[in-house]
Amino acid sequence: MSNDDLDLEQENGRNPLRDRMKVLEQENAELKARADEAAAAARELAFVKAGIDPDLPVAKYFMKGYDGDIEPEAIRQAAIEAQIIRDAQAEQTKQEAAAWDRTSKIAAGSSSEPEMDWVTRINQAKSAAEVEQLLQQARAQSG
Repeated sequence: MSNDDLDLEQENGRNPLRDRMKVLEQENAELKARADEAAAAARELAFVKAGIDPDLPVAKYFMKGYDGDIEPEAIRQAAIEAQIIRDAQAEQTKQEAAAWDRTSKIAAGSSSEPEMDWVTRINQAKSAAEVEQLLQQARAQSG
């Protein structure tokens, strides 16, 4: 400490430089807290933009553990991989594929009706003629 600081401290009982440093340290701590709050809000906004509901328990764990890029698209891809959210485009593709499959079955002459249980029908037949008729139907259906 310099002699001037000691003189000021002894005369007033207080050191104005120390007082100013305390004020600046307090302001610095407040600004750091605000900056941390702003960073947390920006991070949460990126997750919301990516389509993640921050109120879901599984999303809270995902948000806490995610350490990748904070761009919404990168977060979205990671969330899809972690099965936090569904890929709407992939879901639509699956639905369209199922619809085309049903359409092609109908076009081929089959239907979504369950296959006929020929064994049960033959076992329930009451005469040999009925069995013969069922066998002919089965052969005709199988092509």
